[in-house]
Amino acid sequence: MLVTGHPFVDVWAGVWPRVMGLQRWPDVPRGQPWKEGMCAALGTDVRGFWPMLRNKVHTYADLRPELVGAVEQLIDFVAPG
Repeated sequence: MLVTGHPFVDVWAGVWPRVMGLQRWPDVPRGQPWKEGMCAALGTDVRGFWPMLRNKVHTYADLRPELVGAVEQLIDFVAPG
């Protein structure tokens, strides 16, 4: 068994905001769903934003190292030795 995670409120936050032309992701007040709050601050919706974000990620350099490391740790754990 492996219990692991990443330090982000959502996996989307593990993408560098610069891939969307932002300096940082918008602040979302506590108690508000993060994806919905972030998309509202950006003037879009979750269903429309996800394809845009996904299509902007081209390399590991577009992802925060903390997310890449967590995914690599999981792959190493489940991959056959």
